[in-house]
Amino acid sequence: MKKSGSVRTHRWLLLIHAIPPKPAYFRAKVGRRLAAVGAVPLKNSVYVMPHAERTLEDLQWIARQIKTEGGDATLVEAHLVEGLRDNQVEAIFRKARDEDYAALTAEVRKVHLAASRKKRADHRPDVEMARVHKRLAEICAIDFFDAKGRATAEAAVRELEALVAHPSERAVQLPRVKASAYRGRVWVTRQNVHVDRIASAWLVQRFIDPKARFKFVLGKEYRAARNEVVFDMFEGEFTHVGDASTFEVLVERFGLTAAGLDRIAEIIHDIDVKDGKFGRNETAGVAAVIAGIARVEAKDLARIAVGGALLDALLADLAGKRAEG
Repeated sequence: MKKSGSVRTHRWLLLIHAIPPKPAYFRAKVGRRLAAVGAVPLKNSVYVMPHAERTLEDLQWIARQIKTEGGDATLVEAHLVEGLRDNQVEAIFRKARDEDYAALTAEVRKVHLAASRKKRADHRPDVEMARVHKRLAEICAIDFFDAKGRATAEAAVRELEALVAHPSERAVQLPRVKASAYRGRVWVTRQNVHVDRIASAWLVQRFIDPKARFKFVLGKEYRAARNEVVFDMFEGEFTHVGDASTFEVLVERFGLTAAGLDRIAEIIHDIDVKDGKFGRNETAGVAAVIAGIARVEAKDLARIAVGGALLDALLADLAGKRAEG
């Protein structure tokens, strides 16, 4: 449909609407419907969606609904000329979906904790899994620009699936592997590393391969090359198992027994999984420092380097305390 360099293909759909003050519930109803199809507000009463056959149908349906209730709605095909740029609008969509994924991840963690502790007599993991899968599918369907939170939400759902399918999974020792088989490899994980990935990268360099190299990817449907090891990603070689963090899995699978390492694993678990399982005194402080590192350091390798120095010091302190008492 793009005829020449002077004619730009319409990229966006804008719904401009005016809703009558009564009935009062109708404005909320329209807002929920717009949110359900993935539209985000640009200005008051102006919502935007990427131009596609499905999104056009969704907005046409909502526009008709508004008019039926006595309101007014205009649907516009548009491209941006001044003001907001395309990448800024995309960022608005990603932020909205990241909020959805974060809410779902928090909900999954609560279900996971209830399932692992069997806190409720009416706990129905099959029903809860169906609800979680339905919500994840709904968010993915309106994730038009690949929000980063999707990988975290999918990993949380996978952990819950493992627990529901194998409730005693963590009682069984994970298969051991040899560090020598993983030297000289490239370790791949998601971009914007935080606590579990920072700690896991430190663990790899400190105990498995001092010369390990790292690669950071979007995390969506990544296929590893022959010399790569994927960790803390959906279907990664080393990732969460049951309620265990990737760090804990690496410690167990490589049979690492350095003094103080088990205590660091407990701290990382509670920060990452957020279930308060171990309740170590150091957890809040370590969480605050790592959050600060993530704010100060934009580059993933820098986060790993600074976080690694923190973990070196923490390991020395914990090992010393164990030796003393």
